[in-house]
Amino acid sequence: MWFKPALSVVVATAVPDLVLFAIDRLDLVMYTMAGSLCALYGHNLPYARRARAVAGVVVAMVVGMAISLVAASLTGSTAVLIAVGALLAAGQKTLCDATRIGPPGPVIFTFVTSAALFAPQRLGQVPGHLALTLAAGVIAWLVTACPALLRREGPERRATARALDAAAAYLADPGPRTRHAAATAVHGAWQTLLAAGRPTPVRRALERLVVHAEAALAGAAPGTSPLDPAPGPDRLRAWARQTRARGPVPTPPAAPGTAQELFGIDAERAARSGGSRRDARRALLRSLAPGSPLLPIGARALVGCALAGYVSQAVGVGRPYWAIVTAASLYQANVTLSWNRALQRTLGNLLGVLVFAAVLPASRTGPLALIGCCLFFGFAAEALITRNYWLGSVAVTPMALLVLEFADTHPAGELIGDRVLDTFIGAGAGLLAAMLVTNRRAAGRLEKALAATDLARAHAVHTLAAPQSTPAALDDAHRRLTGSLVELREADDTAAGEWWQRALPREQVLAAEQAGHRTLAATATRRGSIARAPENGAV
Repeated sequence: MWFKPALSVVVATAVPDLVLFAIDRLDLVMYTMAGSLCALYGHNLPYARRARAVAGVVVAMVVGMAISLVAASLTGSTAVLIAVGALLAAGQKTLCDATRIGPPGPVIFTFVTSAALFAPQRLGQVPGHLALTLAAGVIAWLVTACPALLRREGPERRATARALDAAAAYLADPGPRTRHAAATAVHGAWQTLLAAGRPTPVRRALERLVVHAEAALAGAAPGTSPLDPAPGPDRLRAWARQTRARGPVPTPPAAPGTAQELFGIDAERAARSGGSRRDARRALLRSLAPGSPLLPIGARALVGCALAGYVSQAVGVGRPYWAIVTAASLYQANVTLSWNRALQRTLGNLLGVLVFAAVLPASRTGPLALIGCCLFFGFAAEALITRNYWLGSVAVTPMALLVLEFADTHPAGELIGDRVLDTFIGAGAGLLAAMLVTNRRAAGRLEKALAATDLARAHAVHTLAAPQSTPAALDDAHRRLTGSLVELREADDTAAGEWWQRALPREQVLAAEQAGHRTLAATATRRGSIARAPENGAV
C-alpha cells in the first residue's frame, strides 16, 4: 500500500492549490497545505475508525496552527517563537505516541506549525487562515474516506495479507525475530478485524485466513505437534497475494479450531461494543499520567528542539524552524534508533538540497510549474520514506523549500545555506538532548510488561486446565497472551536501545517468551481438539 498515502496527499494538495491558482492567491498555500497533509494519516486503519482518526488529526492540526499563528501575530521575538515551537513539538510527539496514530507521526505537525510560527502574520488574518486549513483538512478527510465506497474491506484485506506473509516468513526461517514479526502481524490483523465493525462475508473469510496464519505459527513452534499439518510458506504467500488483489478472498479449508475461534471473535466483538472508546480514553490518560515512559521522550523533544532553535538563532539564521523540525524528527523509541535516524536525516537533507538547487530554475518558470514540482516531490517523499527514510528525506527537503516560493522568491544561496546549517544544528542538538535526557523508565516499562505476560500466561494455563472452558474464554486468553508478548518484545527492544539503564532482566524475558509461545501453541492445539470433538461424536 506504499502508493496510497502518496496518492492521497497529491489529490488532497492539488485541489486547494489549483483553487488558489485560479483566484491568484498562491501565497496562501502554506495554510491549505497544513490541512492537506492530514491525508497522510490513518491508512492502516479500517474505514470507520480511519474516519474518526483523520478527523482528530484535522482538529489537532487546526489547534496547532491556531497556537502558531496567534503567537506569530502577537510577538516578533525569535526567542519566544522558538520556545513556543519547542513546546508544540514536545506536545505533538507525546500525543502522537500516546494515541499510536502511526506514520508519519508528529513530524508533519511540527513541520507545519513551526513554519507558521515564523511566517508574517496579523491577528486579524488568523481566522481566515485557519478557515483555509480546516477547508483543506475536510478535503483530506474526504480523500482518505472515499475509498470505502470502492473497497469497503481494503484495510482488513491488507492486514490479513501482512499476517499471512509474516507467518510464511517465520515458516521459511524460524527464529525469534521472525516469530515476533509474525505474532505482531497476526495480532494486528485481529485488532483490525475487531475494529472494522460488524462481520461481513468478506471479513468472515479474512478471519478464517488469519486463523490459518495463527495455526501455521503455532505449528512451527519448537516442541509442538499440531493435529493437522499447517500450510507451507508458498501457500500462505499465494493466499496473501490473492487477498491483496481485487478478486475474491481465497477460501481454503478451515483450519482446526476455526469455528471455535470465530465464535470467540464474535463474543469479543460484542464485549467491545460501546466500551472501546472508553477504554481508549483511559489508555490515553494513562500514557500521559506522571510516570509514563512516554514523558521522557517528550522532554527530549522539548530540550532538543529548544536547543536547536536557539543555537540556530545564535549563528544568524533568521527563521530557524528547520533546525526545530530536524531535531523533532530524530526522536524514536530509544537513543540507538534516534542516532540511526539522525544519520539518515542528515544524509537525506544534504542530498535534497542539491536536488532543490537543480530543480529551482524549472520551478520558477511559472506557478503551474511550481505546483507540479511540489506535487511530484510530495508524492516521491511519501512513496519512498516508508521504504527508505534517508531516500524519502531527499524528496522532503526540496518540497519544503519549494513551499516557501509560493509566498515570495528567496535567494537560492541563502535558502540552501540556511537549510544545510540548520540540518547540522538540529541533528547535533537533537542527539545531545537524547543523551542528556535519559529514559530510565524504559526499564520500568519492561518490568511491567514482564509481569503482565506472566499474568496472561497464568490465565491462559488456567483456562486450558479447566475442562469446561468455552471457546470464547479460550480465545480471549489466547489473544490476551499474544498482546502481552508483543508488548514485552517491544518494551525489551526499547529498553535495550537506551543508555544508562539499570540491569535488564534479559534471562527472565527470554524465559517468559519461550513459555508464552509454548502456551500459545497449546491453546491452538486445544482449539483443534474442541473442533474435532463434534466430528468424532458424529462418527
